[in-house]
Amino acid sequence: MSANSPQPLGASTAATDISTQQAVYLPPSELAAKYNKGIQRPQVVQPHASASKAGSTKIKSIENFYVRPRWLFVRVETEGGVVGWGEGTLEGHTEAVQGSLKDIARRLVGWDAMNIEEIYTYLLRHRFYRGGEVLMSAMSGVDIALWDIKGKVLGVPVWELLGGKIRERCDVYGWVGGDRPSDVLEQAKVRKEQGFTRVKMNATESIGWLDSPHALDETVKRLAEVKSIGIDAGLDFHGRVHKGMAKQLAAALEPHRPLFIEEPLLPGHVNELKDLYNKTTIPIALGERLFTRLDCRPYFEAGCIDIIQPDIAHAGGISETKKIAIMAEAYDIGVAPHCPLGPLAFAASLHVGFSTPNFVVCEMSWKMHYNTGGFDLFTYMKNPEVFQVQNGSVGLLTTPGLGIELDEDLIRKEAAEAEKLEPWINPLFRGDDGMIREW
Repeated sequence: MSANSPQPLGASTAATDISTQQAVYLPPSELAAKYNKGIQRPQVVQPHASASKAGSTKIKSIENFYVRPRWLFVRVETEGGVVGWGEGTLEGHTEAVQGSLKDIARRLVGWDAMNIEEIYTYLLRHRFYRGGEVLMSAMSGVDIALWDIKGKVLGVPVWELLGGKIRERCDVYGWVGGDRPSDVLEQAKVRKEQGFTRVKMNATESIGWLDSPHALDETVKRLAEVKSIGIDAGLDFHGRVHKGMAKQLAAALEPHRPLFIEEPLLPGHVNELKDLYNKTTIPIALGERLFTRLDCRPYFEAGCIDIIQPDIAHAGGISETKKIAIMAEAYDIGVAPHCPLGPLAFAASLHVGFSTPNFVVCEMSWKMHYNTGGFDLFTYMKNPEVFQVQNGSVGLLTTPGLGIELDEDLIRKEAAEAEKLEPWINPLFRGDDGMIREW
């Protein structure tokens, strides 16, 4: 007779004996005990000397510097001598953003740098034409610099201004391969030695609208090779793969369980992306070519992505990126900032991550294939140790503002040299018939 078979009235069974036993609770885990009273890392607050002087936080000047490999830095200085740095890099469109920054600088001199939301609202709404990658990238550079200033004036890190820290480390991933991915296994081994537990690589090279199914074989092979060493990998389709091929590729990749697939279709194809979403269990990520909450809204409402990837240098800076993240949480969507850029964009992205519950991982451009000519993520930094990667993550930035120190003399010197050169532009892909393909 089983324990759950009918029994005479009043009889005891194994099931009733188990149900009357006193509940046994396991002791708190090590992490539960450590964070019993929340994250305890007291900050020493030391406001800037100018903080007590009326008018000292007015914007005195706004400058921008194009530096190699392909970054656009923005420098904002107050009347009180506080300097904030931001980044408005828009890869391949540097001069367009510089033109917009010239207009912004003319408008904002004399405004109070501490009124970040007012300035953001003015730049977004007052000029009638709004949004788009050029205007939003210019706004991003200024916005990030203003948050840097506010943190320095008040003597606190930017994450403190965003509601405080919710984590002590932010997960990051590095790149392997290049625009035409190759040698990914050896590069993944190097990344693992550098402390990464996740990488990202381009899924395909140039690919036709309807290509041979065998054109996808190498993609599957590369993912299997990278995962064989115990490291996770996201695959960036980069909008190169049209829907007839994208659904084949997603199906072929699914047994190998990539961390995510990014831009499996070009932005704008919301309904088509939803169809793909319903055909795969792989998390779908997208967002580097979306610049405002309104741009993101159709994807959130359609339920066709799992991860939103705003680029803080394109999406209005810290102000708009944080709002996108808050909006995404309501749809159970994670936030993974897109950031194949410079140290200012990376630091700003981390501050959003430190203060955002649904942050999942951030891109890191250290030793990325775009960083050529001896220029890399740490080139213009005096304190690169703050970006040290350990166990796949970067620790809390704790000094006022963005928490990074730049070599301004080097930036000015390099900008003078870079001004003599043609700005970076993206490669051009063509098919065998001469037709231009998606990069």
